[in-house]
Amino acid sequence: MNEFDVVIIGGGPGGYAAAIRCSQLGLSVALAEQEALGGTCLNWGCIPTKSLLQSADLYQQILDAETFGISVGDVTFDLAKMVDQSRQAAQQLSQGVAQLMKKNKVKIFSGEASITGIGEVHVNGETLITDSIIVASGAEQKSLGPIAIDGQNIWGAREAMTPSKLPKKLLIVGAGAIGVEFASFYRSLGSTVTLLEVAPEILPSEDQEISRLAREALVGRGIEVINGQGVEHLESSKKGVSAVIEGKARQFDAAILSVGVQARIAGLGLKGLGVDMDGSFIRVGDHQQTSVPGIYAIGDVAGAPCLAHKATHEAMIASEAIAGHLPEPLRRERIPGCTYSAPQVASIGLREQDAGERALKIGRFPLYANGKSVVAGHPEGLIKTVFDARTGELLGAHMIGEGVTELIQGFAVAMGLETTEQELIETIFPHPTVSEAMQESVLMAFDRPLHL
Repeated sequence: MNEFDVVIIGGGPGGYAAAIRCSQLGLSVALAEQEALGGTCLNWGCIPTKSLLQSADLYQQILDAETFGISVGDVTFDLAKMVDQSRQAAQQLSQGVAQLMKKNKVKIFSGEASITGIGEVHVNGETLITDSIIVASGAEQKSLGPIAIDGQNIWGAREAMTPSKLPKKLLIVGAGAIGVEFASFYRSLGSTVTLLEVAPEILPSEDQEISRLAREALVGRGIEVINGQGVEHLESSKKGVSAVIEGKARQFDAAILSVGVQARIAGLGLKGLGVDMDGSFIRVGDHQQTSVPGIYAIGDVAGAPCLAHKATHEAMIASEAIAGHLPEPLRRERIPGCTYSAPQVASIGLREQDAGERALKIGRFPLYANGKSVVAGHPEGLIKTVFDARTGELLGAHMIGEGVTELIQGFAVAMGLETTEQELIETIFPHPTVSEAMQESVLMAFDRPLHL
């Protein structure tokens, strides 16, 4: 019999962060993981896709080098080496998580876990007894009705990030962050890409103005974008993929399904325990507790947005609560989101279309008026800020452009400190940097433009 203060199911960004924090708080911790430590994000999501996108971005920079007076001759790429580099990065970081578990004295149990009773977890033939269980089992890709991922020509995310050859003609069904990132990657390498989205705009979770700009940028790169339309038929064959779109038959070499995720809860035993659900996700309270005492849920399994940094933050909340503290609940309006396409998209807080009757002041500063963006050869983009017209409180920020995923944290900190426009205006931003455009957007919102 194994007894622990906390048993965590899932070793992704939420699970392993919870294990570390619980250990720091003096609790004995067990973590069950059926695959590699680091979860989907590290092994089959955030990390390997960003490695691939880095390779594609470097390739594009070299192709564009002539603009900066640099001649490089013929440029080629090795797709197999790109994929291998991404797998090595994932493996290295997964090994790093294993070392963190060892350092923090977290006991690892390999295998599929199930909750067999209150305070009881079964994994790989062993029973773990505990006071608290944290479910951090993540999410899995949704299917598209009868259309199945076959691993040959109809791909899910895993197949899309480990291609054996470059498809000449590629269909991507679903234009959320993942679909747009894959569209950007494959287009950069030369594929003819068709991006299909049933919603009126791509990146439907973003501010509509930013989504429109993103669509225009992708179209400008030669990507065919079809909005408000789903795929009517999709079938794999030896020759590739046959699809019906807008009533017309079309042929592709491969198709990527990117139509969202659902909680990975099969076999956990939650239904038998009476854990309340919200659709396919686990319903949680302010401190990530479920409807069953002693069971907590964090990360993707606890609902949207399905983001690694949200999982890590929820891990801190659950761990503190289990240790008897009173942590601040998750503030969903302060969760930043990033899409690592070309151009990048980043956002936090209130979208303009969600304001209703609330009086706003909105600033828009184009990157073509930012010196650093111009000299870097990336003048396309926009920094948009949203303020309460009465109080000057920063309510949201939405960006599109080169490197904006590294800027959004500035607005995340500002919102966390409940910053007003006056404090942002009085802040000294370094020159020349793209970050100056953040302040310029604030100045625009309050009719004090300097460079536009």
